[in-house]
Amino acid sequence: MYRISLVAAGLSAALSAVPGYAHDNAIKAEPSDAIMASFDIIETSIVTQGDNAIFTTRVRGEAGIDKPDATGKFEGSSVYAYVWPTTLNSGDIGFDSDQGIVALAVTFHPDFDDAAYGGKNRHVWHPHWVVLGEDAACPGGLKVHDIPEGTTPRVPPTWPNVPLLIDSPEYPTDFTGDTVAVSIPVALIGGIANASFDGVTAGLKVNANLHAPLLCVDNVFKVASGDLSLPGKVAPAN
Repeated sequence: MYRISLVAAGLSAALSAVPGYAHDNAIKAEPSDAIMASFDIIETSIVTQGDNAIFTTRVRGEAGIDKPDATGKFEGSSVYAYVWPTTLNSGDIGFDSDQGIVALAVTFHPDFDDAAYGGKNRHVWHPHWVVLGEDAACPGGLKVHDIPEGTTPRVPPTWPNVPLLIDSPEYPTDFTGDTVAVSIPVALIGGIANASFDGVTAGLKVNANLHAPLLCVDNVFKVASGDLSLPGKVAPAN
């Protein structure tokens, strides 16, 4: 707990040096009363600052206050997420190359753990890299790519040993008021300086039958650009 507190304090200090969390490269979106305030994106950005890339999303309400209800079982359970889809290649984050849409997602799911090395994380918001692909079987049209049984694709060291293209790194993650932010060493994400991005808030759901697709995007709350065109460009902080 002491280590986590130090990490959070360090991220908060770093973010305080980025004036108002606002940047020229940010994607700005009009607020909407039709969307849950804690997921109603009004601004999202990725900037580089020193040795780190900082992923930030601001919402109309208090970020992270709303979480999915626990069901008591893995199958059919829900995940809430703040997501930054990017043009990064899956090879940049430790998977085989050209596997799909690379996104950073900060998630909460009270019914299961998927931390690296068997750790526990169902009780906290935490970051993942995910590789997404289109699938008409999913209500939201997208899934986290499955790993077919019997295959052994390349995976990063912090892969949580689940049959999905998902990674569970321990990046510093901070919720302060209307803002969620994640800080990642630039050295760990090749290609980030030239990447494009978007912002999404969404609900995902585990397949009730535990068959592929195992984890679907079930409900897209909001897309910052409106059309998932990834118009944002990573740039140095002002």
